[in-house]
Amino acid sequence: MQSVCTVNQTVKYLGKKWMLLIILELYKGEDYTLRFTEVKERLPGITAKVLSARLKELEEEGLVEKRVEAGTVPVRSNYTLTASGLGLVEVIKDIKRWALRWKIENRACGAQDCHDCVL
Repeated sequence: MQSVCTVNQTVKYLGKKWMLLIILELYKGEDYTLRFTEVKERLPGITAKVLSARLKELEEEGLVEKRVEAGTVPVRSNYTLTASGLGLVEVIKDIKRWALRWKIENRACGAQDCHDCVL
C-alpha cells in the first residue's frame, strides 16, 4: 500500500491510541462538548500530555473545536465535536455494529447508541 493512499493516511491518524475514544467521550457530552478535565476523568489511564496532544491533532484536522473561557481561573478549555467529528462518530457506530454482528471476541453491548454507553 502506498503511503499517499487515503486509507493508509486515515488509519495512521485515527489509529493513534486514545483518538477514537476521545471522540466518543465528546459525543457523550452535552451539546457534544466537554472540558479538558472531564475528558481526562472519563478516560482512566490517559495522561494529560497525551490528551492535550490528541485534542490538538483533532482540532488541527477539524474534528474538534476548542473554546477557551479566559474569564475563569484557572482558564477552562472546552472541546466540541464539529460536523466532521460527528460524521466520524457514525463510522465508529458502524464499526461497533460490525463487531457485534460478527461476534468479535467481546461481550454484547447493552447500549446500541454509543451516546448512551456508560462503559
